Amino acid sequence: MKFSVDKHEKYVLVKLNESKINSLVTPQLKSELILINAEGQRNIVLDLSQVKFADSSGLSSLLVGHRLCKNAEGSFILVGLNEAVSRLVTISQLDTVLSIVPTVDEAIDLIFMEEIEKELKKEAK
Repeated sequence: MKFSVDKHEKYVLVKLNESKINSLVTPQLKSELILINAEGQRNIVLDLSQVKFADSSGLSSLLVGHRLCKNAEGSFILVGLNEAVSRLVTISQLDTVLSIVPTVDEAIDLIFMEEIEKELKKEAK
């Protein structure tokens, strides 16, 4: 699996450099997401702009990332979905569960906004 990981203070950007998320790629993707989460990162941005095809095992790996981040009180955000992948996500009704934004910049803004909200809620208690 070809991918790049760009670590920042508040989030990790994972850019998948594959044309397909299928059963050949998903075990490695899941392992990488688990590793990132185990290192203490709770916010993950997954850039799928190179991905042209996904199957059910690909969707499964996205749900793993979502669950890991949610359990760590963080965010798992997908960016750059093409039409075919977006359609599959919508058909499977995962668009109601997963956070999806068009660009990496919007994902980063969303993470910082959510982090500020969490801080304000802590201070209010």
